[in-house]
Amino acid sequence: MKAVIYGGGNIGRGFIGMLFSNSGYGVTFVDVAETVVQELQEKGEYPLRYVTSQGYEDIWIKPVTAVNGNDMDSVARSIAECDIMATAVGVRVLKYIIPNLVAGLRRRWAEKKGPLNIIICENLMDANKVLERMLREQLTKAECEILDKQVGLVEASIGRMVPLQTEEMKDGEPLRVCVEQYGFLPVDQSAFKGEVPHIKNMIPFEPFDFFIKRKLYIHNMGHATCAYLGDLLGLDYIYQAIDQNEIYIIVRNAMEESAMALSAKYDMPLEDIMKHISDLLYRFTNVALKDTCKRVGGDPGRKLSPQDRLIGSASLAFHQGITPAYIAIGVAAAVHHYIEETDGMEQSLEWAGNVLESVSMLERGEELESLILNMYQMILEKKNLGELRRTADAIKAESFQGVV
Repeated sequence: MKAVIYGGGNIGRGFIGMLFSNSGYGVTFVDVAETVVQELQEKGEYPLRYVTSQGYEDIWIKPVTAVNGNDMDSVARSIAECDIMATAVGVRVLKYIIPNLVAGLRRRWAEKKGPLNIIICENLMDANKVLERMLREQLTKAECEILDKQVGLVEASIGRMVPLQTEEMKDGEPLRVCVEQYGFLPVDQSAFKGEVPHIKNMIPFEPFDFFIKRKLYIHNMGHATCAYLGDLLGLDYIYQAIDQNEIYIIVRNAMEESAMALSAKYDMPLEDIMKHISDLLYRFTNVALKDTCKRVGGDPGRKLSPQDRLIGSASLAFHQGITPAYIAIGVAAAVHHYIEETDGMEQSLEWAGNVLESVSMLERGEELESLILNMYQMILEKKNLGELRRTADAIKAESFQGVV
């Protein structure tokens, strides 16, 4: 059995390659990093290191090889011949791989190789719809009909945390990827064409929207909140941030606000989501991952967009009758970070309002915007996190009294 993974980076090698290999597939990576491609071709294997605060365990992933993404013919041949495929290139790169995907699909269809399922491992809302739109733009009308019948565009929820790899982490092996032990891959069961393949630790689920929202509005939102609050305190690492008592309390309460909203919207057991939160908070403490606040808090503009982790979770909470007071602290810290990193802006209530209006698409004076700006004003006034948390406590207490 053959699998193709477009993207030989942290998630490709550090997660999806392992799952395919452990399920009996020979794995071909597609990448434009010549060193990675050459090493995979020559060695036919690569090391994966599970790291915890107590130590590490090394395993080898094989058999693997690679083709260069600049060689369209080789990429197309690999796609035409494979039994399953995945993308793990990152949101901003996705559009650049479309020509090669189209070439591979056309070759596959010409050779009558049958259906192909593509597991989309990108941190992107509605990733299947985005990829489908990009493909349709380069396919003929007749080819679009074949796409509908023979290509499964399968959304996945990537829960494994894989930090940027340092030379220390590589420990003399350029292909080594250090990862946490969590290794489950929820996927959209309804999107597969034909029989759902058996892949170890892959969890087909329907309706899948719940898993996507749980990942984005609990895991990603909590992670980002931890990073931005850590940044306010001048901390480098996520494990340092979550070790701060006030950050832990704010992050946990923010995640619980999302949990209650998701439970209400999707009629899912709240207890199960709360257990997931406890597991995540423990995983955030993993010292050996050395995951930085800078990495997790990167690209704040995308993270502040209307449907993404911060504003999306806060809006969902509001729609479910839950006041997102703790999420608002994380949003305010993200706005502070965004302004700090943007030329021509300065920290002020006016600029914060502009960011929420232009980036987050919140209307001036609406309740969520006012809640966030209230927290942002406290950050401007150098209030400590304990004061922000107590303000959120008071807002929650008042909202509960309103319900009663």
